[in-house]
Amino acid sequence: MDDTDIVKRIDELAAREHELERSHAGEGLGPEELRRLRAIEVALDQCWDLLRQRRARRDAGKDPNEAQARSIPVVEGYQQ
Repeated sequence: MDDTDIVKRIDELAAREHELERSHAGEGLGPEELRRLRAIEVALDQCWDLLRQRRARRDAGKDPNEAQARSIPVVEGYQQ
C-alpha cells in the first residue's frame, strides 16, 4: 500500500464516519452504530499512523515500504 492508497482509505473511512454521524444527528447512536463508529475511528488511527511512519522513513532516507501497520493496542495507546 503506497501513500496514495493510504490517503484514499483515510478519505473513505472519514466519509463513512461523517455519514454515520450525520444519519443520527440529533439522536444518539445505538450500540451497533457505536461499535461501527469505534471500528472506523480505530482504522483511521491505524491509517494515519502508517502514513506518518512512511513519511518519517522517507524523510530519514529509508524505504517507506518497510513501514508496517501497528496493532490496535499500540496505536490506541499513544498519548495525545
